[in-house]
Amino acid sequence: MTNSPETGLLVVPRIKVQNANCISSPMTWGFPAITAFTGLMTALERKTHGHTGLQFLSVGVICHHFEAQVTQGGYTRAFRLTRNPVDKNGSTAAIVEEGRAHLEITLVFGVAGQGMAADPQQYAQMAQYCADTLATMRIAGGSVLAAKPGTRAFYQKPQLVSLGDSTEARHKIFRTLSRQWLPGFALVCRDDLLQARLEELQQTNPAASRLDAWLDLSSLQIKPLQQQGTDKAQWQARRPPGWLVPIPVGFGALSDPYAPGQVANARDPRVPFRFVESLYSIGQWLSPHRLEGHQQLLWYPVTLPEEGLYRCLNEFTVETSHI
Repeated sequence: MTNSPETGLLVVPRIKVQNANCISSPMTWGFPAITAFTGLMTALERKTHGHTGLQFLSVGVICHHFEAQVTQGGYTRAFRLTRNPVDKNGSTAAIVEEGRAHLEITLVFGVAGQGMAADPQQYAQMAQYCADTLATMRIAGGSVLAAKPGTRAFYQKPQLVSLGDSTEARHKIFRTLSRQWLPGFALVCRDDLLQARLEELQQTNPAASRLDAWLDLSSLQIKPLQQQGTDKAQWQARRPPGWLVPIPVGFGALSDPYAPGQVANARDPRVPFRFVESLYSIGQWLSPHRLEGHQQLLWYPVTLPEEGLYRCLNEFTVETSHI
């Protein structure tokens, strides 16, 4: 636990986000991908490092409220779409299918750098500066709304806290902070469940793949069970333990890198370009008080260009948790 690179935690509580993107990959929809928050972390560091001296290393997210913008009623739901204003020629713009959701989240950034050597009395000013900067940015494509007076978000202030040097101190600080994030659910990675399910499937089907295991954990399966002594069957749903969700966790390369400017219409012609596809895993929503340390909450962006791997890692392990 003491080997983590963070020396402090920056907590920005109860952020209300309007119309965040909830279609993060070709195969999933729902809460925004964790890559949206690691990208936000990088952008926030670029905007605040000159003023605070903080280096942003990792990010964790706790969701307090999620409201997908979908139609209500009936078994099948559809996204509420908008027709954009007419274009410059006066023609009607086409409707592009977009998934949106309103969120209330708490963001926890693992930080280090010379800013943590400042006087602790300056921590409050640095935290407020980062929160004010964050309020001017997009989060997963959504807009940050100001907290209304009388709500919990209005009274909770951003915090920058030092983690201390000992394991006991870090554990005590995290337990104190995690109680402030209730009620809410933290997203952690469960690569171990995906591997375990794959091994179970291969016992009956040696050709089973990780995709089979991922789809099996992501689906709700209802199967008939023969009632003993009768010829009747009872339909029962098989539910994996815990609140599991399929999530995108990064990107895998489809091509070699191209030189800056070589690919037309790239988002930034000043940096190399590479075609990629989404990588998937299984995530789990857990109450923050069930986590034992900040490493179990935080996600770390890892880039291995030689292997074509750009993904986010989370150090949650079931052996050290109380679930």
